[in-house]
Amino acid sequence: MDPSDRRIRRSWWIFSIAFLIVALIALAHALDAAATLGDRALLAVILVAGLAAIVHGSAVGELDARRRGEAESFARILSGLSRSVSPDAIVDAIVEELGHATGADHIVVVRRAEDGRSLAAHLVSTRVGIPDHSTPLPIADLEDPIQGRSADPTEVADRIARRVRGAYGLTQVIAAPLTTPDGVVGAIVVSRRVGASWSESTQRILGGAAVEASAALARAYSHRDAEVRASTDALTGLPNRRYFDEFIGLLAQRRRAGDAVGILMVDIDRFKALNDRHGHATGDAVLRAVGGALVGAVRGDDVPARFGGEEFVVLLRNPTPGVAVEVAERIRAAVRGLDLRRLAVHQVSVSVGVAVADSPDEPIQDLIETADRALYRAKRAGRDRVVAA
Repeated sequence: MDPSDRRIRRSWWIFSIAFLIVALIALAHALDAAATLGDRALLAVILVAGLAAIVHGSAVGELDARRRGEAESFARILSGLSRSVSPDAIVDAIVEELGHATGADHIVVVRRAEDGRSLAAHLVSTRVGIPDHSTPLPIADLEDPIQGRSADPTEVADRIARRVRGAYGLTQVIAAPLTTPDGVVGAIVVSRRVGASWSESTQRILGGAAVEASAALARAYSHRDAEVRASTDALTGLPNRRYFDEFIGLLAQRRRAGDAVGILMVDIDRFKALNDRHGHATGDAVLRAVGGALVGAVRGDDVPARFGGEEFVVLLRNPTPGVAVEVAERIRAAVRGLDLRRLAVHQVSVSVGVAVADSPDEPIQDLIETADRALYRAKRAGRDRVVAA
């Protein structure tokens, strides 16, 4: 037991014993044959005071129990959030305990979707037989409808609550905003169909859960952004060499007999001369343009990456040799067709080396070296061309 609780209990025992002694003395006087009206009135006052003390003690006990319940709920919520490293895991950690602590029929966690273009609402019901449900909501709910900018967090939470109430047909809803350093990213909404208005205790639990969930989401978003930065080339936005090496390592473990893999090594022709003539800022702009052309030319399952300097690489999934050359030619034509007049650059071209293997016995790293040798043959043959190994 907490030391302060022990002191409170001791004080109540001392008060109760002292009060009992006073009441007994007053009772003795009141029962005496010579008792006056004042003695009897004093006994009545003491008895009323005793009843009030009992009621007060009961109320204090109930308040203490509620606060202990709140503290235990917060502890369980914090424990769940401390183990959650992804936004989805954070949602899962919140809803179960929040439903138990608030007595809600439904808990809806609304947060900004991964693509940043919508809100994702995830409903979990505490009632048996009702499955979880997810639905998108307008991202505009995060903004001030008049100013078109971030609004007051409480207003955003209320607006999301109204949207959720309409989408799911909920009643008796209250909400608390989810905020990160970037602003409001969503809200937690709880609902129930019957019962009195929400208690202050429930509102405190919801508010505290929203604060802690917001901090957990901020950590998750920061961690995810750091991972993206670590695997993305900052200049072109393409996956970087580190990501590509990790990807081919995983792919090598999962390759099956008959799985073909193709590698395209793509190098910008005479890039050093372009840098020397126009400057590094123009060179960076050309790299970004070439990266964009490459992304637009490859297939949906292919994996392009910046390999280093002015060199790019593309991993092709299950291509025939003919398809690999066709994709390489599309890349060469797309780069050749770039309009770079705004950079005062007349035209750029790329040379492409192609290598394809249909056996899992051939390491992908060896395939990269084969494609690299084909690339240098394309360079020696006059550049702006595709050469297959």
